[in-house]
This record gives sequence, C-alpha cells and structure tokens, in this order.
Amino acid sequence: MPDSRANVLLLGATGSIGRATCAELLAQGYRVSCLLRAPARAGALPDGAENVVADLGDPEAVQRSIASIAPLRAVLSCMASRTGAPRDAWAVDHDAHLVVMQAAQAAGAGHFVLLSAICVQKPLLEFQRAKLAFEQALQGSGLDWSIVRPTAFFKSLSGQVARVQAGKPYLLFGDGRLTACKPISDRDLARYLVGCIDAPERKGRILPIGGPGPALTPRAQGELLFEILGQPPRFRHVPVALMDGIVGMLGLLGRVNARMADKAEFARTGRYYATESMLVWDPDSGRYDADATPEFGEDTLRDHYTRMIRGEVAHDLGAHAVF
Repeated sequence: MPDSRANVLLLGATGSIGRATCAELLAQGYRVSCLLRAPARAGALPDGAENVVADLGDPEAVQRSIASIAPLRAVLSCMASRTGAPRDAWAVDHDAHLVVMQAAQAAGAGHFVLLSAICVQKPLLEFQRAKLAFEQALQGSGLDWSIVRPTAFFKSLSGQVARVQAGKPYLLFGDGRLTACKPISDRDLARYLVGCIDAPERKGRILPIGGPGPALTPRAQGELLFEILGQPPRFRHVPVALMDGIVGMLGLLGRVNARMADKAEFARTGRYYATESMLVWDPDSGRYDADATPEFGEDTLRDHYTRMIRGEVAHDLGAHAVF
C-alpha cells in the first residue's frame, strides 16, 4: 500500500474511466486531488477525493493550483476532448495537458501516467495527431512517464444494445469482419492505470492494453448480443463506400462552414473505427496483430452486455449511440 500521504493529481475525473480510476486510487490508499475546470456536482466523484479547480487555459492559475497540493507522487490523466473536433482536440488533448505537465514538473511531480489511445498508431484524424503530439512532449519532458494505449472500451461497443433490444437488426459496416478489438472495462483499465504508479517495468514505456481475449469482430459482438437475448442473429450491412460518400460531401461543405467541418471530422472518425482494428499494429507485416495485443483484467464484454440487458448498468452513450 502507498504512503497515506502520497498525493496523486487526477485529470478527467468526472468521465466514466476517470471516476473508476478515482475510486481505484482511493481504494489503494492514495490521496486524490482532482483537477477540474469547474466544481464537481454532488455525487460526481467518490467520497474522499479533493476538488482543485483551475482554468486549464490559464498556465499561471494551473501552476498555483498544483503548487497548493504539492508534493505530488504522480499525475494520472484520463482527460480527453469530449467531441474530438480539431479545435477541441488540440485545446484539451495537447494544450491543456502541456500546461498541466509543466506545472506538475515545477511542483516536483515524479511520474506522469497518461491514458492515450491505441489508434494513435495510425494517426489520420486531428484528435489522434493532438494526442500523439503530447505523447512526444511527455517523452521529452524529463519526467518519468507511462503512456497507456487501451483498445476499445465497453462503452464504445454498447451503442446498439438498445437497438437490438427493440427488435432492430445489428448494423455492420462491410461484412462485419473488417476490424477486431479486445475491449477492456473501466474497472480493469483503472486497475491497470493505477498499477503504473509503482511499477518500474512500466516506466518509460508505451503500453498497449486490452481486456481478456479473444479479439472480437463487430459481427462476433452482434452474435454475442443476440445470443444473450435468446434471439436469432439479424444483421444489416452498410457499405463502407456509403460512408466515403458522406465524408466527401461533408468535407466539401466544411470548406465554407465550420459546423460542417466538425461534422466531416466526426464522419471521418466513424469511418476510421469502421475500417481500422483497435489492436497492436505491426508495421513490418502491415497488419493488426491480436496475439501481440496484451490482455489484462477479468471483465468480459459478455458480462457487460448481460448487465446492460438486465438494467444493472447504463451508459450515457453520446457519440456511441449509433456505432
């Protein structure tokens, strides 16, 4: 167990993974200071976590806030842009992280654990480029660092549960076998992130991580859902070419309208996830490698779907409501 005075600064504490990570830090005996852009509403954070409010766009305010809670054992970031739109991505995934990293370094923090994303292996979208740029800044900072790149989250694979429960077919892009992933639960990912703080073998490393295997294609995810519901599988196939047409149309409109530009980026994001696996990329073979994708934890997608269907767990799916 850590020293009871060991203080960890947590970013992104009000998101689903951030809340799980906050709870895990407290359970392991850490003091947790959550850096927030606004005071947390009641119940948003577990009891025992301290709120530290600062404008992340104001480096001096951030430095004062972090200095007030020093010394820090570590910084652990689950913070990410909410929309993935280019401006938001660079403001949060890069700029805000950079401000916090510099302030934490000035306050004597020894270790920065970053929750990134496995998709930065092939950075075709602005939010991926923003994340990758901060990863590179962190690696050159002089701090001890651990960069965790998880595969798909359970939340990102839950958007069609209600649709199938309502008797509708499961939507597949292409034949449903274009991609695969090893999804990981919030709880297991939180355990892995917190475990990086006292794991010397995880320092100075980029750490791809998935949940228990095997890797699942979208078709296998749909089949699993129908099996749990006791229904015969029903699928509707959406051609990838249709998505290409939507991306192209929105891209043209986005040249003259900022709102359409954001919609075009969202459409490009949807196409990316429809055609790229969330597994370790092997540049030598030019393919994704399920066997090379590490596994961690105990929670399975079957368990998660079962709990959702029983009404034991629910998600604010946001952008995942379709995909």
